[in-house]
Amino acid sequence: MRPRRAYARGRTFVNRANAALAITFVLALAATTFAALCARAAAPTRITAFGDSLTAGLGLASSESFPVRLAARLEADGYTVKIENAGVSGDTSSGGLARLNWVLGDRPQVVLVELGANDMLRGLDPKLTRANLDQTLARLLAAHVKVLLVGMLAPPNFGADYQRDFNGIYPELAKKYRVLLYPFFLDGVALDPKLNQPDGLHPNAAGVAVIVARITPYVERLLGDPAE
Repeated sequence: MRPRRAYARGRTFVNRANAALAITFVLALAATTFAALCARAAAPTRITAFGDSLTAGLGLASSESFPVRLAARLEADGYTVKIENAGVSGDTSSGGLARLNWVLGDRPQVVLVELGANDMLRGLDPKLTRANLDQTLARLLAAHVKVLLVGMLAPPNFGADYQRDFNGIYPELAKKYRVLLYPFFLDGVALDPKLNQPDGLHPNAAGVAVIVARITPYVERLLGDPAE
């Protein structure tokens, strides 16, 4: 009988050891999963502000630029974001298209496309601007990037035909690609001396604050609920 009892005790020990190992494995797996979920929750959404001098912050301190102020506003609203300033002063839609691979190299999740103002100021054919922005949007969406298309408007002194053709670019492309459109980057700022630098073209710090306040709801529509 003693050997049987010894065997039973040994079997009980093995069972307990296996149970302990199983519990340890489950706890380790749970801890790893929890850590991964926490890391995912803490990871910032990568946003790229892709544009010209209006995005770059020409004439402003870096802390006053549109991307920096937008990031601060989004974080105040509960979002964790990292915004890359991909604005190049003087850039046209052609220049933007030419450096799109560089922009995509940062693997953005959201891109704000603010291009075309310099095309208009130079009087470039709206057909060229349309074609460049068309290709830009197609490539961004092919890369599974969420897009906010930021529009620009031509003033009346460019002529009714030019104004019609240029102003139609943004809503038509937004409809074609089913992307969110912010109709006019300088909405509430254009032509107001209090909100612009002396050149009358670029917003000052107060102007940037107005732009950020108006465009933030559009960006947040792409980001979703910060609690998710």
